[in-house]
Amino acid sequence: MKYMECTPLDRINDFVSHLNLGERTIRGCLEAYSCKHTNTDKKLSLSLENEILDHLGKSSDTDSSSPVEYLFSRSSRKTLIYLLLTLHHIYPEYNFSAMKAHMYFTEETWDSFRQIFDAYLYEACKEWLEENGDGTLLETLYKALDEVVNLAECEIYSYNPSVEADPWFEKGAIWSYHFFFYNRKLKRVVVFCFSCLSNLVGETFSGSNPEDNGEIFADMDI
Repeated sequence: MKYMECTPLDRINDFVSHLNLGERTIRGCLEAYSCKHTNTDKKLSLSLENEILDHLGKSSDTDSSSPVEYLFSRSSRKTLIYLLLTLHHIYPEYNFSAMKAHMYFTEETWDSFRQIFDAYLYEACKEWLEENGDGTLLETLYKALDEVVNLAECEIYSYNPSVEADPWFEKGAIWSYHFFFYNRKLKRVVVFCFSCLSNLVGETFSGSNPEDNGEIFADMDI
């Protein structure tokens, strides 16, 4: 996956990269990648493909409702690998297992994405309007995505892992979301990830006895 310089995304990426909201900080990124493998990608892609095929070969489950049934399709495996390679570029220190990660990917619609966006980035949207008077954050995001990957032709996926498979949890995130806008024809993926970290937890950890940190969460409304 090759990182793409995309001016339409830069403004939003800069805004969400580190947004201090007082007691909380939003950390996010909005980046575009072409589905062109680097040398490292080729090796990782082959490893992920072999992992999937090995699992399928050992599975005796032929139920069409099986969560791994779709992986018998080469096209579906290819899509999953593109998404995992994108995650790898964002979190190079994290080891993603294909057979674990595939359970956390869900196909979304723009409406389902918008519901999560409105609910979890409500304060960020207000902050955007105070700083920018030329449209809402969601409107600006829509135009930028449409320019880069043509939303009408995109498949949208979310990655909502368990605690054990969430790179942001290790960094103390209260919640995190990852969305992928994948255009097969253009062979491009735009990833939009955003998470929320408590500034109160960070301050307390830096100046208190680790044994007392459990008391923090007793009074937090999260």
